[in-house]
Amino acid sequence: MNITDVLLKTGETRVWRTYGGGAALDRWHGRQGENGMFPEDWAASTTRASNPGREEIVEGLSRVISMEGEPYLTDVIARDPLAFFGEAHLRAFGAKAGFLVKLIDAGERLTIQVHPDKRFAKEILHSDYGKTESWYILGSNDRDKEPCIYLGFKPGVTRAMWKDIFERQDIPAMLECLHRIPVKAGECYFISAGVPHAIGEGCFLAEIQEPTDYTMRTELVTPAGLRIHENQCHQGVGYEKMLDCFHYDGESLEQTLARWRSEPVRLREEAGGCVDSLIDTRQTELFSMRRVTVSGEMTLEPEGCMSILMVLSGRGRARAAGGCMAVAQGDVLAARADCPRITIEAEDGELTLLQCLPPRA
Repeated sequence: MNITDVLLKTGETRVWRTYGGGAALDRWHGRQGENGMFPEDWAASTTRASNPGREEIVEGLSRVISMEGEPYLTDVIARDPLAFFGEAHLRAFGAKAGFLVKLIDAGERLTIQVHPDKRFAKEILHSDYGKTESWYILGSNDRDKEPCIYLGFKPGVTRAMWKDIFERQDIPAMLECLHRIPVKAGECYFISAGVPHAIGEGCFLAEIQEPTDYTMRTELVTPAGLRIHENQCHQGVGYEKMLDCFHYDGESLEQTLARWRSEPVRLREEAGGCVDSLIDTRQTELFSMRRVTVSGEMTLEPEGCMSILMVLSGRGRARAAGGCMAVAQGDVLAARADCPRITIEAEDGELTLLQCLPPRA
């Protein structure tokens, strides 16, 4: 066993979406930035994207660039699922990662949307997974724009009211029904399935979510003027069932922030760095996310399950299984369940990573 067996570096996995962006992702990887229709980068992904009209294109599946031939991560996992997931995860969930991690670069405001909860997903979409998610704010992709999100219904919004606004396609009224929340780098928000939301223009963030591409959209035309395929609005279930996907339990802004903004909890602090829990059992059993800040050298103990490490800033080295690899901003590492302890060493200042973990077995 060597480091490239247990700690796999995956490449960029850019995905077509109905909204524009992507320049910040280019700059993230050290290139000149240019916006287009590929504003998402799926990290160590085993989930295929769903884009009506583009079914013949394989989108969303990551390749392992640290292996000869750069195979899909799904194919590498299939060779030895036990090594990747561990016995407890396999017993509970089968040979599925159970979570998905993304970088999202909103060059325009995303359409107002909602994702199915597990009941809706099971009964209507015949899926084991809904799409609860969480956002870690990285900042603004435009220095002239204050990043923001739209999150949660205000008090008094009913299904009948929402249906009327939807049928009239009154976008200002739709936005007025949601809380507009300015955000800043380092903040974390939990978005339970059923809660209406939209990422605002200029927002650059990392997302962890259940491993589906189910999105219900109430805007038939994007802010940039793209008419959305009907199935991308209601996922093939029709508009009435789409409206049933929303949870109509409006709250004040103060209640919304108290419920959905997650405050970090310090798990560990030592001379070489610290670990903060961003998303954990306080919010959900579906996934967890931590921020690892390394100022010198720090060791991450084995997790016993697959995990994803995304380098957010800085550069340095990762050591495991007697080997060493260079890491820098933009790199994504998939650690197998049988990966031994990983030692992270920072160069020239701090190195910051997101550590993302699957459902609790």
